[in-house]
Amino acid sequence: MNEFFTFLILSLFVVMSPGIDTALITKRTISDGRKDGYKMALGITTGSLVHTLAAAFGLSALLMQSAVAFEIVKYVGAIYLIYLGLSSFITRRKKNVTNSDIYNDDEVKKSAFKQGLLSNVLNPKVAMFFLTFLPQFVKTGENATQQLIIMGVIYTLLSISWFFIYVFFINFLRDWLMSPKVKIMMDRATGLVLIGFGLKLAFDKQQ
Repeated sequence: MNEFFTFLILSLFVVMSPGIDTALITKRTISDGRKDGYKMALGITTGSLVHTLAAAFGLSALLMQSAVAFEIVKYVGAIYLIYLGLSSFITRRKKNVTNSDIYNDDEVKKSAFKQGLLSNVLNPKVAMFFLTFLPQFVKTGENATQQLIIMGVIYTLLSISWFFIYVFFINFLRDWLMSPKVKIMMDRATGLVLIGFGLKLAFDKQQ
C-alpha cells in the first residue's frame, strides 16, 4: 500500500510538472479553444497508453537496446517538435484569409488529437520514462506485465484529469490571451519552448 501511495504521489508530481505536453496544450487551447485543448490532451494521454503497452510487453526495452532504432525515433520526434515550434512563427505571418485557408485551418484543428498523439509517441524519452519509472513499483513474484499495465492506466488517468483541469482554467483566460500582442508573445514563447525541447531531444544521448 505504501509503494502504491508513493507511486501516486510521484506520478502526480511528474504529471503536473511543466514540459512538452503543457506547452502543446497551452498553445492549442489559447489558439483554438477548450475543445481542441481537450483533444490535444486526449492525444497525449493516448500516447502514454501506447508507451505503457510497449513497456509492458518489452518493445521499449528493445528500443532502448537498439542504438539505431533509438536514434531514428529520437530524430523523428525532435524534428516534429521543432516543426510545431516553427509553425508558431510561420502562422503569425499569414494575413489574408481565403476559402482555402479556412479549409486548411479546419483540417489543422481536426488534427489536435493526432498532433498530441504523435508528439508523445515519437518521443523516446517518454518510452525511457515508462521503462525506468514504472518497474520501480513492480512487486516481485507477481505478474509484472499486468502490474505495469495497471500502473500505466492509473498514470494516464492522472494525466488526463490534470490536463482537463488545466485546459478548463486556461480557457477562462483565453479572451485576454487572445489579444493580438499577448497572442503573438504567447505563440512565440510556446514556439521557442517546443523548439528548445526538440533540440534537447535531438542532442540527448542514449543512456
